[in-house]
Amino acid sequence: MAKIDEDALAEAYNRALALEKSGDIDAAVKAYEEVLAIDPEDHGGASVRIASLGRGEAPPKAPDAYVETLFDQHAEAFEDILVEQLGYAVPAMVRQRLQALELGPFKRMLDLGCGTGLTGGTLRDMVDDITGIDISENMVELAHEKDLYETLYVAEVEDFLEDNDEEAFDLITATDVLPYLGALEPLFFGAAENMVAGGLFIFSSETLDPSDTRTYAVGPHQRFLHSEAYIRERLASTGFEIIEISDINVRMQDGNPSPGHLVIARLKG
Repeated sequence: MAKIDEDALAEAYNRALALEKSGDIDAAVKAYEEVLAIDPEDHGGASVRIASLGRGEAPPKAPDAYVETLFDQHAEAFEDILVEQLGYAVPAMVRQRLQALELGPFKRMLDLGCGTGLTGGTLRDMVDDITGIDISENMVELAHEKDLYETLYVAEVEDFLEDNDEEAFDLITATDVLPYLGALEPLFFGAAENMVAGGLFIFSSETLDPSDTRTYAVGPHQRFLHSEAYIRERLASTGFEIIEISDINVRMQDGNPSPGHLVIARLKG
């Protein structure tokens, strides 16, 4: 990898942020393009920020370097920020819906984007064996310290699903993964390929405004939003039947709720 000019990168990125904040979108986009020229791997997520400003098409997913950097930097404070400050409670919602629908217990669970282990910890007593995957090494280290998982990997979720040849799972969760993915085909297909017939796939998404005709887009907070119709269509085409789609508040953002869905789907036999 070519050496990055860190000073030039910081100057361009800070200038882009300042221009975005001032409302000069054209100049901000130009500055973010400078950032991408200096750092093509896009550790700062400039491509996602450009899309969030409504310029150009949304990328198929957030750059791996950006997601890894973001969560490595925030790992230590992650749970405090997400749970205490942003009111994130999706893992508890998953448990509540599984119990209400009388689904489980499970033999093998794959926790995609496991982070520090919020979902794994919430479902621990419902599962015999849990494997956790996260792109952030710092997050995985924190999850490891909790002794919740039989197996942990540092990996990008789509790459893991494509390469994994271990025993199939009867439960796959992805409780804060879709906000970093645009196109859902690789995730859904990968989940199906790693699951036993009749297995459950449970995930959360943040919802694109119904008036928006796109399948997915990057929202103002640099997180991907998906249309419900797109999720339904992709699940059906990948061999899943929907058990339940619930309207939820994924988290608070600037004091406002982030509308989303909690989806429970079953892989057809």
